[in-house]
Amino acid sequence: MSEDRSLNDLAFLKEEVKRLRQALKEMTPGVDVLLRRRGFQIYRKEPADDLLLPSDEFLDDYYRIFRKYSFRLFLRDAIKHQESFTARKVARYASPQVTRGYIAYLAGIGLAEKYRRGYRLVRRMKSFGQTLEWYFAELLKREFGADAVWGAKFKRPDVGGDYDVVAKIDGSILYAEVKSSPPKQIYDSEISAFLDRVSDLRPEISIFFMDTELRMKDKIVPMFEEALRERHRTPPVVLRIEKELFRIRDEIFIINAGDSIIRNIETVLKCYFDGGGNRKKAVRNAGRKPV
Repeated sequence: MSEDRSLNDLAFLKEEVKRLRQALKEMTPGVDVLLRRRGFQIYRKEPADDLLLPSDEFLDDYYRIFRKYSFRLFLRDAIKHQESFTARKVARYASPQVTRGYIAYLAGIGLAEKYRRGYRLVRRMKSFGQTLEWYFAELLKREFGADAVWGAKFKRPDVGGDYDVVAKIDGSILYAEVKSSPPKQIYDSEISAFLDRVSDLRPEISIFFMDTELRMKDKIVPMFEEALRERHRTPPVVLRIEKELFRIRDEIFIINAGDSIIRNIETVLKCYFDGGGNRKKAVRNAGRKPV
């Protein structure tokens, strides 16, 4: 009985935290206002030209199943073979039974249809990238009470490209680069571009996220170390937080999808705020050195 009561109390506290975060979000300026204060004005965001989402009636359930790493891997394969696929063709990362269930689910929510002896997606897709950015932003909104946008573009004279996800969390700006490619397909130029955007935007929290459970230490961390050596006479150190989660000065974080994306973001936020996030924010706003 006491264990049940403890679980109920924990569930209540979690819901209360969500409610308080939502109230705080509604009482404070949105992410667009915080960005304008820094001289950043969004002129394009959340493009739908390469987005694989169901209609609103299925969106909540789609978000929930998207939390499964195996489903995201399946969806990447389905996009790769979008013109015609069978369970056998897209079952590299899950059992045939689970894969058949995923295919039936896509068909049931109107994202796939029967075609010849298999299925095909109902729309042509270039990549999984925009849909993953949508999910990461949605996760920040639903799980952390953030005000978030994805696929944001600013008119900046020196730093271009899309900012995959920009969010406001407790008055701090979070910027995340969201990668769907495995580590072997990430190049030095992408790390450099991420650090350029961090230096330009100066968010309190920056995340380089890769949707993989592979090791980050082998390739990605050394690429960051090399990029930092090129930018600094005395470069900041890349330190392991735990497993495949790493930090640079408690303000830049390198994470993967191991265990759980939600848990990994919780770890990032705890690391930032435990490290005196609000105090460091005031110092940086007074004039922070670029990354």
